Amino acid sequence: MHITIDTAKVAHGRELASRIAKPMLEYFRSHSTLATERTVLRLYGVDGVDDAGVPWPNRVVDVLADQGKLSRGAAYWLAHAALATGKSIQEAAVAIAEAQVDLDAPVPPREATAWAETKAGQLLDELLAKRRERKATRERLAQGPKPWRYLIVATGNIYEDVPQAVAAARAGADIIAVIRSTGQSLIDFVPHGTTTEGTGGTYATAANFKLMREALDAVGEELGRYIQLTNYASGLCMPEITALAAQEGLDMLLNDAMYGILFRDINIFRTLCDQYFSRLICGATDMIINTGEDNYLTTSDAYDQAHTVLASQFINENFALAAGMPARLMGLGHAFEMNPRTPNGLMYEIAMAQLVRQVFPEAPLKYMPPTKHITGDIFQAHAHNALFNLVSVLTHQEIHLIGILTEAIHTPFASDRFLALTNTNYVFNYAQDMGNEIEFKEDGIVANRAREVLDKSISLLEEVEGMGMVEAIGKGVFADVKRAPEGGKGYQGVFERATDYLNPFMTRLERMNHVEALR
Repeated sequence: MHITIDTAKVAHGRELASRIAKPMLEYFRSHSTLATERTVLRLYGVDGVDDAGVPWPNRVVDVLADQGKLSRGAAYWLAHAALATGKSIQEAAVAIAEAQVDLDAPVPPREATAWAETKAGQLLDELLAKRRERKATRERLAQGPKPWRYLIVATGNIYEDVPQAVAAARAGADIIAVIRSTGQSLIDFVPHGTTTEGTGGTYATAANFKLMREALDAVGEELGRYIQLTNYASGLCMPEITALAAQEGLDMLLNDAMYGILFRDINIFRTLCDQYFSRLICGATDMIINTGEDNYLTTSDAYDQAHTVLASQFINENFALAAGMPARLMGLGHAFEMNPRTPNGLMYEIAMAQLVRQVFPEAPLKYMPPTKHITGDIFQAHAHNALFNLVSVLTHQEIHLIGILTEAIHTPFASDRFLALTNTNYVFNYAQDMGNEIEFKEDGIVANRAREVLDKSISLLEEVEGMGMVEAIGKGVFADVKRAPEGGKGYQGVFERATDYLNPFMTRLERMNHVEALR
């Protein structure tokens, strides 16, 4: 199945996205955030919490910020403390947090820098060795055919999530997503340990990641099929969660350049700086990102605003490229959210899905199910999801989030997920190669709709380039949501780097990912 579109317009869209992103790339070069510095500490191995349950990375970064020293980078001061005290990395971090080390003691800066660089190189090598082992496991067990069946499991209690995830894998799920507890994206720390008290989801923690990863590895060996694990890394702790996910063997992360800004009111500059470091880690450790353009269609009309999805995908792609990510790791998002009462709506959905597939031919696109127009009528929802499944297999989507028949009623039961997987498995098998058999009229409804969306997206990108990305977001260009440049959560956590700023992990990841834009 193929639609004739103007490839010159697609190339122009990419060029516009590059020009839109460029001022932000310059900003990344001169600024850092609290979350980025905490991520550096976690990559060095700093972990655990104090007696009050506050994570040590937070304690260290807060002390350095209070003393006006953070602009040089947490890596430098960790090295300084380790050399001044002779303590281990964890002990040196605790010493900084507890004011048990004199950060003005005479430690030669060259020695501190050398220590930080050497330790970062060793720890990064260890992390990448683990990722290579994970990749070998994926290749040994192989994975299910695409579209991969992506199923959410999230009871709030990780010990209940695990058996449900295992049951889902046995029923055909290829990817298990543990949705986060409501509001976790807005807390400026990562909870510690396993958790049982999440609301609307389960907390993203290293211990929870580890428990779920071990369970999926075990059932994968049983099934002879690798089961992928994903979680959410958007929010105020985006790069921290990314680092923990890399350490604990996750395969995918929800990671978007604009989702937190638009839908969680997190500051523009905080989000974009954090996504850069996060994507450096994802690129180096072979984790697929999932972007959140599907959410645009929950706040605006899917027919009228389809072009905003494509425009945002161009921008998200460019930010990923700026971090050195290959296309095979860019799970750009979109959704089947047309009003079901729209005449010929199915053809418009096919047009959009096929357009995105052709514009991003190497990306493992993430296709989201209908939610906005799902009601309490479970039979209508089941039929609605069946059409979504059909469009997905016809247009060769790759990451397919399973639509649940009880979407609008309650958090799904295991039986609801089983029925949803049964529906998906049926359609994927029954129409397996149908997309290769269909041709659309050159001047028909589907082809004309695809070209219309492309044209509108280019016009929108030209508009955004003219005013700048920050002003465009301020005017509500995307998802009809307006955000002020200095507003939102986390703006106080953005700071300007000193001329002698040190972040050995960032510089090494940039070299590994062949990043040229920032140097």
